[in-house]
Amino acid sequence: MLTKSEQIIEKTEHFGAHNYHPLPVVIAKAEKSKVWDPEGKEYFDFLSAYSAVNQGHRHPKIIAALKEQADKCTLTSRAFHNDILGDFLEKLCAFTGYEMALPMNTGAEAVETAIKLARRWGVEKKGIENGKQELIFAENNFHGRTVGVISASTEEESRVNYGPYLTGIKVIPYDNPEALEAAITENTCAFIFEPIQGEAGVYVPSEGYLKKVREICTKHNIMMIADEVQTGFCRTGRKFACDHEDAKPDAMALGKALGGGVFPVSAVVADHKFMEVFTPGTHGSTFGGNPLACAVAMAALDVLDEEKLAEKAENLGKIFRDTISKVSCKKMVQVRGKGLLNAVVFEDGFQAWDVCVALKNRGVLAKQTHGNIIRFAPPLVITEDELHQALEIIIEVFESL
Repeated sequence: MLTKSEQIIEKTEHFGAHNYHPLPVVIAKAEKSKVWDPEGKEYFDFLSAYSAVNQGHRHPKIIAALKEQADKCTLTSRAFHNDILGDFLEKLCAFTGYEMALPMNTGAEAVETAIKLARRWGVEKKGIENGKQELIFAENNFHGRTVGVISASTEEESRVNYGPYLTGIKVIPYDNPEALEAAITENTCAFIFEPIQGEAGVYVPSEGYLKKVREICTKHNIMMIADEVQTGFCRTGRKFACDHEDAKPDAMALGKALGGGVFPVSAVVADHKFMEVFTPGTHGSTFGGNPLACAVAMAALDVLDEEKLAEKAENLGKIFRDTISKVSCKKMVQVRGKGLLNAVVFEDGFQAWDVCVALKNRGVLAKQTHGNIIRFAPPLVITEDELHQALEIIIEVFESL
């Protein structure tokens, strides 16, 4: 007789498209840094929905904001004003330090918006002939799944049979300022990049890279656009990963934790001199800036500040890396990350799937990327005691390899 979890997995696999390969676990309940399956087994969540749950599962302040707004008004579209959008935009601008914000729904939409912003700015402010705009991206990037975004991807699995792809895109090595400068032409609009590459295995660039990117973009009058969808909102021990080097981008694409783990909310933020290229009818979204999203996002931002989650991520991240780096495991090559966005890299050819299954069986949920790398990113509300409990499990599994 199948367990309830097995029945759920079987039904999902039968009726759902097979575009994911999830761990064989079903989550039925969640709170703070823990989740439970239908049979009642408890797990530490060390993925946080790819950093969308920085504030923890079902944070009471965020859930209260969701419920309160749901009882009043949930959707108006942007055909009309709603009474909460302005408050949200003001709070987001104050939190990020930019003059204007354009709300969307998903991280991929935010990156697509940033692409359109850069291209339009290139024509209207820099004088590039329309159709000749060029954008520069970094190898091994991950910016989402849309056709526009995968046109810049070097991950072959993301690109199979989806052509033709966008033109006007150059891809250069990551963490290589010289390659960036060499790729810039008179038609270049922007460099769009992740300050830490998440899906690539939490690849942290060399110290000084972000500042050098800022200098090059300023020198050549191109936009520096940071995809902070995964690295933003205190995940890396700062409000945003670019803050580690005080290298402020011209625009940021935001998402994931902006929705507090309960609602999809994304945005692009930039100053007026860039954002003014958008005029009525040139870009939009039916759900972007909806009242429910605004209420949730404002509460999500409050939690980040009130609970000092950047500082907490910084401190707990050091404990994680210091502890794991001392583990006796011949297969382990490197521990890297910032704040509570970390990864363990195993030797080339090693398949980490079985390690993730073993961790799951012991009560820690994490997921591999690129086959031999496991990303560890618990909710930022995890306590130090809970972190040590999870570390004990991780160490035992690693030492048994």
